[in-house]
Amino acid sequence: MKSWSSVSVALLMSTSLIALTACDEAQVDASIYESVDQCIRAPGMTSDQCEASFKEAQTQHAAVAPKYAVEADCQADFGAGKCEEAPYKTSSGGSVFMPLMMGYMMGSMLGGRNSMMSQPLYKSAQSPNNFRTAENRNVGAKTGLTKVAQTATNRPTFKNTTRSRGGFGSSGRRFGSAAT
Repeated sequence: MKSWSSVSVALLMSTSLIALTACDEAQVDASIYESVDQCIRAPGMTSDQCEASFKEAQTQHAAVAPKYAVEADCQADFGAGKCEEAPYKTSSGGSVFMPLMMGYMMGSMLGGRNSMMSQPLYKSAQSPNNFRTAENRNVGAKTGLTKVAQTATNRPTFKNTTRSRGGFGSSGRRFGSAAT
């Protein structure tokens, strides 16, 4: 019969191996900007590309940002003054709150196409210097051309539930059909 210490060591080693494997995720080129002007000043970027990507991210923002039924819960996760009322209501008619868009990420589309995709980025109160996707993927603090995990460039999903306090990742009530 094995002792608890040998079982604990085996579990710890398995967990460490999984964590190290996750760090080996493929990295891809992406560009992160806080504003259209910052993008336009970047080498190799045109104002048309920057404006189109910003508009795409801004259009996605209302649909993909984390949603909260209580503004204080949103502010606890993203910081005081860093939340806004969403253009949606809960199914009972209450307000829905979401974090402010703090930047946007552009990256090359998969398959070698020359077109770009874009998505909104957020900053949490716990990590105010790092940008995060709507799926809560950390893409770092650097602006301009950078490398990010390939999965961070996946198109964010529509958020049709509000979260309660507990951070990025908790879920709660659905909001009404006006959310589409």
